[in-house]
Amino acid sequence: MTTTSTLGLIQQRKPRWAMPRDVYLSDEVYQDDLKHIWYATWVFAGHTFELPKPGSFITMQLGDYPIVIVRTKAGVIKAYHNSCKHRGHRICTEEKGSSAMLVCPYHRWTYDYDGQLVFASSMGAGFDPSEFKLDEVAVGIAASYIYVCVADTPPDFGTFAAMMTPFVAPHNPDDLKVAHTSTSIEEGNWKLVFENNRECFHCDANHPELLRTYEENNAVSGLGGDDDPSLMAFLDACEAGGLPSRLAIDERGQFRMTRIPLLNQASSYTMDGKPAVNRRLDTSGVDEIGALLYFHYPNTWNHFMADHALSFQMLPLGKGKTQLVTRWLVPKDAVEGVDYDLKHLTEVWYATNAQDKRLVEECQIGVSSPHYTPGPYSDTEENGVCQFVDWYCAHMTRALS
Repeated sequence: MTTTSTLGLIQQRKPRWAMPRDVYLSDEVYQDDLKHIWYATWVFAGHTFELPKPGSFITMQLGDYPIVIVRTKAGVIKAYHNSCKHRGHRICTEEKGSSAMLVCPYHRWTYDYDGQLVFASSMGAGFDPSEFKLDEVAVGIAASYIYVCVADTPPDFGTFAAMMTPFVAPHNPDDLKVAHTSTSIEEGNWKLVFENNRECFHCDANHPELLRTYEENNAVSGLGGDDDPSLMAFLDACEAGGLPSRLAIDERGQFRMTRIPLLNQASSYTMDGKPAVNRRLDTSGVDEIGALLYFHYPNTWNHFMADHALSFQMLPLGKGKTQLVTRWLVPKDAVEGVDYDLKHLTEVWYATNAQDKRLVEECQIGVSSPHYTPGPYSDTEENGVCQFVDWYCAHMTRALS
């Protein structure tokens, strides 16, 4: 494999064309992605309602950084580098749980929820526990979404929170729970995963379940839609009901929110288009609110319908391996088997995720061919994927210049 520098590869890309193969295959590019994106910006980690009480914790692996996120006795959500200050063993080894203290399994060094070392046996008279506090990771919270950033000086979080919160808040995100979680490993570069997500050009040939209710709308990609009377009527009705709906996008393209109607007046992403949950997330009084779509690069996209929501979390496990976690969110008092049927709730996105996994893995195999050369994007169908690639190239060019 012949490679050049990450910046050199990016500069080879033609406007509105796919990127060179080594952007997905190079060890150097992957390390640059980690350094300048994953370790330098805000990454979605989970939801506040996944930490219901003091001592509740969730863990994540962000590149080389193991992280634990915990709710303190004061109710504050904090994050720490999940590495014992003694000899480095991970303190919390489960994906989630609840603990009276944060206890390292190796030698039982014990920390409180504020990261203070409170117990370490056989360390001698001169040992000062106050010198061994856990190192904190920056936390940003918006509308139940927990973001973390491992940078010494994290970028601004307030602009994103201010833009996103009015869109998500009417769906009462603090009153939700996780009804079901699915974790899959895709044998593909993380950028291929997000590229696949950002267009539905492939949907007709690959997503029959999703296309029962979902229709790609050019307005999602920022191509207007003002000339579509039915779309304008839909947006006007939603906004009259207190649901911000018109496209809002970060000036650099890193995050976006917009609302779209669903096909055939469907209420939800289900095989029959009917609600999967017999409760409403919102109190707008609007009959058909479609789906609120929001993404934040590099690792999350989200859908909020009238009855439930989906949050997707992507994390890189290597240059050719990506973890995708899907959470189905329902009202916190909804009861499985009474208020919703799990198969009805999950079957569309179980099928769609499996189909997308296959597509990403086939793309990884294809771009790995020494004969692969990138091609141009469709002017009408691939504006979303072009927007992601434009953001990636611009972000990395700024970082590497």
